[in-house]
Amino acid sequence: MTVRADRTGPGLRRRIGPRGSGGAEYRRAVTDNWHSIGLPPEALSEIEAAGIDLPDLDAVRRYRLDRVRSRLRELDYAGIILYDPVHIRYASDTTNMSLWTAHNPCRYLWVGAEGPMILFDYGAAAYLAGHADLVHEVRPATQWMYELSGIEMDRNLRRWSAELAALVAEHGGGNRRVAIDRASPDAIHALDRQRLQLRNGGEVMEVARSVKSPEEVTLMRAAIAVTDHSLDAMRSALEPGITELELWAVLHSENIRRGGEWLETRLLSSGPRTNPWFQEAAPRVIEDGDLVAFDTDLIGPYGMCVDISRTWIAGDRPPNANQLDVFGRAEEMIHRNMAMLRPGITFRELTFDTFVPDIEEFHHYTTQFHGVGMADEWPMIGFPHTWEQSGWDGVVEAGMVLCVETFVGRRGWGEGVKLEQQVLVTDRGAELLSGYPLGLR
Repeated sequence: MTVRADRTGPGLRRRIGPRGSGGAEYRRAVTDNWHSIGLPPEALSEIEAAGIDLPDLDAVRRYRLDRVRSRLRELDYAGIILYDPVHIRYASDTTNMSLWTAHNPCRYLWVGAEGPMILFDYGAAAYLAGHADLVHEVRPATQWMYELSGIEMDRNLRRWSAELAALVAEHGGGNRRVAIDRASPDAIHALDRQRLQLRNGGEVMEVARSVKSPEEVTLMRAAIAVTDHSLDAMRSALEPGITELELWAVLHSENIRRGGEWLETRLLSSGPRTNPWFQEAAPRVIEDGDLVAFDTDLIGPYGMCVDISRTWIAGDRPPNANQLDVFGRAEEMIHRNMAMLRPGITFRELTFDTFVPDIEEFHHYTTQFHGVGMADEWPMIGFPHTWEQSGWDGVVEAGMVLCVETFVGRRGWGEGVKLEQQVLVTDRGAELLSGYPLGLR
C-alpha cells in the first residue's frame, strides 16, 4: 500500500491505494474519479452566472466529520458504524453505487470519536476514496448479506463483527458504546455477542447533519441554481399532449445532465390525479387546463438535496374558481408559515401556531416543515392533530435548512395544489433559498 500523510489526527498515517506496482494506474483512477472531475461546464457556468463562488470542498468535509465526532463525544460513544449511503457520504464524501448500496448492505464506514476513519468498501474500489483525504484507510468490506454470502452468512457475520470489535478495542479507550445506523437482526445479534453496547446511529447522524456550515449552504445554493434551469426545461416541455412520465423524465434527465445524482421519488401528477396527493407519475396524457403538481425530491450536484414543489397549469385555458382558490390557500400557508421561522422557536410552536386550511374541508400534506441537506432530514414537524401520536419538541437553530410544505385539495372533489419552499434559518429569520416562481404560469 502507498502511505501518505493523513489529516485525521496526530500520529495517523493514510493507507489507501496499491503497494508497489500499479501505483501509476491507481493515481490515474483517482484523477478520473467523478468527485475529482467535478461538474459539467454547463452547470459551472450556471453557478457562476448566479454569482455563486464555490467553496473549498475540504472545508466542507472537515466540518461534517467534526459534527459527527462532536456528537459522538457528547453522547459518550466510542464510534459509529454507518451503512446508509447518505450518512457515509456526509461523513466521508465517498460514494460507490449509492442507490444499489442503499438496499444492499455491502459497504460500511467506521467513524471513531477518536482515531481513524476507516471505509470498508464493496469490491476492488479503494481508489474511489482517493480524493477523500479524511478517510484514513480503505479495506474490503466483509459481506454478510445473504445475496453475497448464502449459507455462510453466520460465518461471515462472525468475521465482520470481530473486525469491528477489534477496532473498538484498539481505538475506543475502553468505551464499548457504539452507534449503528442500520443492520439486520442477525447483524445486531453478532455485535451483541462481541459485547458491544449498541446505540441508535440515526440520532447521531440526523442531529449532526441538521446545522449547516456557510460552505454547505453555498453548495446548496449552487444545486438550487442549476435546478432552476432544469425546471425551466420542464416548464417549456409542459404542453397538452405530453404524458406525466415524459414530463417527469425531463426533470430527471436535466438533473443528471447537470451533475446531479438521482430523484428520491416520482411525485408528479396532473388533473384529477393531483388530489389526494402522493400519486406517482403515470402514462396519463396531460390535458389543456389541467393542474400539474410535482415535488422535485432530487439529489443534485455535490449530493445536495433540492426539495421544492410547484403546481402549474397546462395550456392556455384560464384557471377555474377551484384551482384559484386552492392555490391561494396553499400560497398563503407557505408565506405565513415561512415567516415564523427563527432561531429559538420550538417545534411545538411550529406545530400548533401555524396557518392551516380547515382539515375537515381540505386534504393536507403529512408535514408542515422538515429538515433538508443531503436528503430530507430531521426534524419532521407535523400537525396539531398528529402531536399525540408522532409529535415531539425541540428548538430551531440558526444554520438549519428547512422545507416549508403544503398540499391543499378539497375532500371529495377537485384538483389539488402542492407547494414547497427551501429556507435557511438565520439570526435575522428565514432566508428563502428556492427562488423559482410560485405561480401557476
